[in-house]
Amino acid sequence: MFNELALSTIMALLAVSIHGFGLLGLGRGLEVYESRAGQPYVEGPLWRHALLTIVLVLGLFVIHGVEIWLYAALYKVIGAVPDLREAVYFSSISYGSIGYDDSLMAPQWRLLGAIEGVAGAILLGWSVAFFVSVMTPFTQRRKHRSDRRDVP
Repeated sequence: MFNELALSTIMALLAVSIHGFGLLGLGRGLEVYESRAGQPYVEGPLWRHALLTIVLVLGLFVIHGVEIWLYAALYKVIGAVPDLREAVYFSSISYGSIGYDDSLMAPQWRLLGAIEGVAGAILLGWSVAFFVSVMTPFTQRRKHRSDRRDVP
């Protein structure tokens, strides 16, 4: 059990670090976009907003993908699952807190998979909070525009 907890702690620290730097990178990307465009990211045509949204979502997918693959690689290296496909599958369902079945996982490593589920839920929530904070100004801008039209 000590080995599972030690590996879980290391993996959680690694995943949180990757996630934090990934979100900082996406935020920095928004700042670079604003400085090059010469205007806030919420200004401009609708197609730019759509493209920005797609880029952010893809960035979040990449961040989560890296974290899932790191857990999968660990499962394969320690022999907790029989092959890489099963490792990626198990990591994906654990990270997403779906957790269909842990019979794929060697019994002595199942706690590691459960803790990945907890870490994944927190990291997914962090991504949602980031995404909402970036997208909220778009809705506020639209609301502000419609409020101005109502004024005589």
